[in-house]
Parts: sequence; C-alpha cells; structure tokens
Amino acid sequence: MTPDDPLSQLKDIHLPASGGFWPPAPGWWLLAAMTLALLAALVLWWRRRRRRNRWRRDAERLLAQLQDRAEASPAWFAELNALLKRVARTCHPEQHPESLSGEAWIDFLLATAPRDRIAARPVVAGLVRATWRPSTDTDPAQALDFARLWLGGQRC
Repeated sequence: MTPDDPLSQLKDIHLPASGGFWPPAPGWWLLAAMTLALLAALVLWWRRRRRRNRWRRDAERLLAQLQDRAEASPAWFAELNALLKRVARTCHPEQHPESLSGEAWIDFLLATAPRDRIAARPVVAGLVRATWRPSTDTDPAQALDFARLWLGGQRC
C-alpha cells in the first residue's frame, strides 16, 4: 500500500445508526387513534346499555325481595302489582298502564305477556283481585312465576 494510492485511504463501510422506536411512524399513530376511538365507543355503548336496562335489574331485585317474604296477603299482592305497574309504565308509557285496574289491568298484563296467555289468565286474575280481598286462594308462588315470565318478556 502506497501512500499515493487513493484507494488505500478509504475506510470500511459503516451502516447508519437505526432510527429507534420513537417517534413512531404515522401508521402507528393512526392505529393508536383508531384503537382509542373503538375503546371509547365500546365504553359508551356498554354504559348506555347498562343504563337502559337498569329498570330490569331493579325489578328483579325487588321481585327477589318479594319472593323472600311471600305470603298470601293483600299487602303483598299490592306490592307485586305496584312493581308490575312501575315496569309497565317504563316499558309501555304510551298506553298509560298506571291508570288501569281490574279487568283492564288483567287484559293489559295478558296482552303484554310473552306466552301462555290463556293458561295464565286465572293466575293473573287472582294476582290482581287478591289486592282488594281480605283473604285469597291465589298462590304467591304462581304469581311470582307469572311476574318473572312477564318481566322477562318486556323490551323497553
């Protein structure tokens, strides 16, 4: 190697240093923004759904409390009817179910029941009429079964 040789003065090839992981490429920023937007949309959907179904959770909780202290008394049947009317007012506000009583209330419950309307008529009639009678032969367990069936079929 002679000092006059220009090729001998060349150095080895060096690769440039890597750019590192920060700042990320624009595609990663876009993916992060889309992920955050999707997550926010899912949280909003979940909260709205939960708020929209709050009446169902409250009704099921009150129905469980009524089941714990089930008795064939007019006061107990009045509480069950009041619970059903609150749910009916929430789910069917255009029909004004809070003003119904007697046969009209029985017909409303049967019309909005999901199934077995004919078989449920004696139970519903007993449930409604037991509120005003001092003694009743209506079974609270059957009334609770109908109330559970009716609540399960309501869509608000």
